[in-house]
Amino acid sequence: MSADVTERVAAITQGANPALQRRAMAKAITLLESTRADHRAQGDELLTALLPFTGQSFRLGISGVPGVGKSTFIETLGLYLIGKGLRVAVLAIDPSSTVSGGSILGDKTRMEQLSMRPEAYIRPSPSSGTLGGVAEKTREAMLVCEAAGYDVVIVETVGVGQSEIAVHGMTDMFCVLQLPNAGDDLQAIKKGVMELADLVVINKADIDPNAATRAQAQITSSLRLLGMHGNPDHANSGALWQPRVVQISALLGQGVEGFWEAVETYRSLQTGNGRLQLRREKQALAWMWERIDHGLKLAFREHPAVRDMLPQVQQEVAQGRLAASTAARNLLSAQSGIAQEAIKT
Repeated sequence: MSADVTERVAAITQGANPALQRRAMAKAITLLESTRADHRAQGDELLTALLPFTGQSFRLGISGVPGVGKSTFIETLGLYLIGKGLRVAVLAIDPSSTVSGGSILGDKTRMEQLSMRPEAYIRPSPSSGTLGGVAEKTREAMLVCEAAGYDVVIVETVGVGQSEIAVHGMTDMFCVLQLPNAGDDLQAIKKGVMELADLVVINKADIDPNAATRAQAQITSSLRLLGMHGNPDHANSGALWQPRVVQISALLGQGVEGFWEAVETYRSLQTGNGRLQLRREKQALAWMWERIDHGLKLAFREHPAVRDMLPQVQQEVAQGRLAASTAARNLLSAQSGIAQEAIKT
C-alpha cells in the first residue's frame, strides 16, 4: 500500500479530527468519481484498503417521484437520528442536464439544518446520465461513508419513475415515498418500484388526512397482492417481514418515530434470519458484473479498429444507408476479429 493511500485511510477511518475526516472523505469520493486512468488505479487501491472497515452501517434507500418531499423527509429523519446519538451520511443524487450536462446539486441546500450538524455528512453528486436514479459511483461513496464510521447511510435518488430502481440493488432497505393522491388502486399495483419496496411512506399526510388514510389502505392491499405474485423476498407468507405502509408529515416532524421503529424492526428481523447478509452478497456480485459491463464498453470504444471504423459507420447509420443493428455487428466483429488474430500469433 502506498504512503498516500495509507494516509488517506487513516484520515477517513480514525476520525480523531472531524474536519480532517470530512475533507479526506470528500477527496476520496472525488478520486473514485474521476475517469482518469491513474485516478482509477489509485481509487481501486484506496477502496480495497477501506473494505475491512466497512459493513457496519445500515444502508437505507429513499426513492419517490419529484415533489414528494424526499429532501425534507431525509433532513427530518437525519435530525431525529442524530438526536438518538447516531451519525448520518446522506448521498443525494441530482439529475444532470441532457443539454448542458450540468447539475445544480440543490439537495444539500434544502437540508440546511442537517448540513450544519457535525454528526452528518451530505454529499450531493450528479447522476451524469446514469440510469436508475443514482450516480455511477454511489456504491463506492457509500463504502467511504461506512469506513468513516457513520451509523446510517441514506441514498436519496433523483425524482424517479416506476422503472428507476437501481438503489434497491445497493441498500439494505428500500423505501418509496408516495403522495396521498398518487393514483388509484391500479396505479398502486403497477410493476417496478412498488413491488420492490420494503416500506412505503405516505408523506404530506397532514394536507389531506382522509386521502392519506385511503392511500394507506390501497397500497397495503396492493403490496399484499404483489407479495403473492411478485418479489420472491416478499412472496412467502410465512416470512418474518412483510412490506408496510406508514403515514408521515416530514415538514411537521410527525410520524418519523414510527417510521424508524419499522426500520429497526426490519433490520432486526432480516439480520436474524440471514436475509440481510444474503442480500449484501448478491448486491456485491451484481456490482462486480455491472463494473465488468462498464469496463467492456469502455474497452470496446477505445479499441483501435473500432475507433478507425466508428466515424464512417456513424455517418452511414445517421444517413440511413446502414441499419443500426448491422453497424453494431460490424463493429463488434472488427474488435473480436483482431483479438482472435492476436491470440493466433
